[in-house]
Amino acid sequence: MSDSFRALRLNKTDDGQSHEIVDITEDALMDGDVSVAVSHSTLNYKDGLDLTGAVPVVRTWPMIPGIDFVGTVERSDHADYQAGDSVILNGWGVGEGHFGGYAQKARVNGDWLVKRPEAISPARAMAIGTAGYTAMLCVMAIEPDTPTDAGEVLVTGAAGGVGSVAVALLAKLGYQVVASTGRSEEADYLTGLGASRIIDRAELSEQGRPLDKEKWAAVVDAVGSHTLANAISQTRYGGTVAACGLAQGPDLPASVMPFILRGVTLRGVDSVMAPKPLREQAWARLATDLDFAKLDAMTSTASMSDLPELGQKILAGQTRGRIVIDVNA
Repeated sequence: MSDSFRALRLNKTDDGQSHEIVDITEDALMDGDVSVAVSHSTLNYKDGLDLTGAVPVVRTWPMIPGIDFVGTVERSDHADYQAGDSVILNGWGVGEGHFGGYAQKARVNGDWLVKRPEAISPARAMAIGTAGYTAMLCVMAIEPDTPTDAGEVLVTGAAGGVGSVAVALLAKLGYQVVASTGRSEEADYLTGLGASRIIDRAELSEQGRPLDKEKWAAVVDAVGSHTLANAISQTRYGGTVAACGLAQGPDLPASVMPFILRGVTLRGVDSVMAPKPLREQAWARLATDLDFAKLDAMTSTASMSDLPELGQKILAGQTRGRIVIDVNA
């Protein structure tokens, strides 16, 4: 193919990692049975790791990062898709071992795709992105054991991508949401999304008791480490904690006491390799259970040229909500 398109490419040399916006052709793309004209991507915490090299996420060099994209199928040898279909990709190692969404075109395995729900526009699909889709998986994880009148539900890292969408989802579903954040200036933002009250993350981020006072009917945690350990120790009898992130760290300095004395359930939530039926269920739920006005309120738009700076900012906790990347801007 001779027609070129733009992509952000990461390179690695003896001097370290670098980035550049380049013109490439479809001949340079990796193998796959579906070719997609990408309209939007997004920025997640893992994308920040990708872009900065802070953690060795990239497995193949050079790499086009971006773990999400939405676009229109141009060619397909996959039975489930045909030209003109609007599709979403989240995860599957894209942006790590397979060229990702920070480009105007992508070629991927059709098994990694889901069809975009009609109720969700392409830009909103990437305002949701992996962070929002993960938040929906977390809500689905706590729902079976958590009626809406069970008490307060804690969301940690609430001003981030997963946290913001989780607050909005839980509030619309009728839960009483407590938002934990280290940014007091975001209080109005979080109450606008539906949080009933705000707590300082410092209440959870240091070493605590192995079994603390019961507070939370359920927890959505995107932070890990001491924050997750304290949230578990404060969860009420029979409550569920959905864990999906490690912004504070991958360790879990916790005790078995909440599990064996209170029957607390810890459910790990993986969005990268989740099976297609679960993905489709999550996206169908997002189409009905997410308040799009609140989604729009937490969303900003940027271009591919903004990504290197944004990667630094998301790791430093200096971004809010969701950032859509218009790859054609």
